[in-house]
Amino acid sequence: MLVRRGVQRLLMQMGAHVLPELSLATGRRADLVALTRQGDVWIIEIKSSIEDFRVDRKWPDYRLHSDRFFFATHPEVPAEIFPEECGFILSDGYGAEIMRDAPEHRMVAATRKALMLRIARAGAARLLAAELAGVSVPALEGESE
Repeated sequence: MLVRRGVQRLLMQMGAHVLPELSLATGRRADLVALTRQGDVWIIEIKSSIEDFRVDRKWPDYRLHSDRFFFATHPEVPAEIFPEECGFILSDGYGAEIMRDAPEHRMVAATRKALMLRIARAGAARLLAAELAGVSVPALEGESE
């Protein structure tokens, strides 16, 4: 959660909107999926230790479901273990910094459409659940109230 919180704060400052723990069509669950102002989809895979990275071999699948793919971790995990062909974000829980930008690899149109629908449905379901639980949800910038 420490890494996640810092990354979410960074993405929010960048103007992106983030859904944590989004299930993809493959059945895999992405730690964070960000939708940027430009409509790009980023997936951020959080790793809390060297062992967490070593045992996880599902991350290459995430590249098929994003325009950019990043790993994120905290300062106690060595940055050198993460592949150079992926973006890298360092988080301390209070904020985060992109240490290495992720190369762009655009999704195919059918995958993009399916993922955008998945993001919209998940976001709407979570918004409804929050409202039913009595959580006040602010309007988005440019959204009429």
